[in-house]
Order: sequence, then C-alpha cells, then structure tokens
Amino acid sequence: MKTAQSFSLIVGIFSLVLGVIGLIPGLVNFVDVTSKVSDVYGVSYGYIFGFIPTNGNLDFIHITAGVLGIAASFSSSSAYAYSRALAVFYGLSAAFGLIPYARTFFGTVPLYGSNIYISGISALIAFYFGFLVSPGLLELSTKNSK
Repeated sequence: MKTAQSFSLIVGIFSLVLGVIGLIPGLVNFVDVTSKVSDVYGVSYGYIFGFIPTNGNLDFIHITAGVLGIAASFSSSSAYAYSRALAVFYGLSAAFGLIPYARTFFGTVPLYGSNIYISGISALIAFYFGFLVSPGLLELSTKNSK
C-alpha cells in the first residue's frame, strides 16, 4: 500500500469515527439552541468531548468524508484525488472558521473553535500527500536514483 493510500485509509477511519461519535448522545454535550442561535443549528448541536463543536450536518460531512477516504484507499490514483480534494475542502473549512460571518457556514455547520485546528492540520497533511507526494514526483525520484 502506498503512502497516499495509507493516508486515505487513516483519515477515512478517523473521519468516520468522529462523525459517529458526534451521533452518540453520551459523548456530546448538547447545547440548548432555542434562545442562542438559529433553529438550523438545532439538529443535535453540541460539543464532542466538551470541546469540538458539532451538529448533525457536520456529522454527516465527517461520515461521508470517512466512507470516501476508505473507498479511495483501494486505488493509488483515487487516494491522490481524495487527498487533493480533502486539502481544498478542509482548507476552505479552516478559512471559513476564521471569518466571523462565515464561521457557521451561514448557520448550517459549526466551523469555529477547535474545528479550525482540526481542519487546518488536516488540510496541510492532505496537501502534502495529495500534491507533494504525487505519483509523478515518486516516479522521478526513483528514475533519478537508478
């Protein structure tokens, strides 16, 4: 298994577990949102382990990213494509989390707090595996070493 495939599998499992944990009531500190934010946030809005903001929409995104990552790990080319897409997606998520009016992605997904760090670090690692450790670079380095 190549490095990008291993990365896709590990991130896929991590994302899937994070999404499922967000659906387990005992692991999420739910917040009463009726008086604080819009009702759109109200779908199981809370904090995983007390410090990772989540809601039903974000759990769905994590589960989808997890399943796609696990599926992408079966092929080298799809693992690179997954890593590249993840770098862009999580990079944008981290950037939105830093912008005051977009940090909730217009009232649908909590991108603020520790999600900024999770998204930013994930984007940097995905960028490395998707763009810097690409098939072309690996082929060039093995041809030059012979």
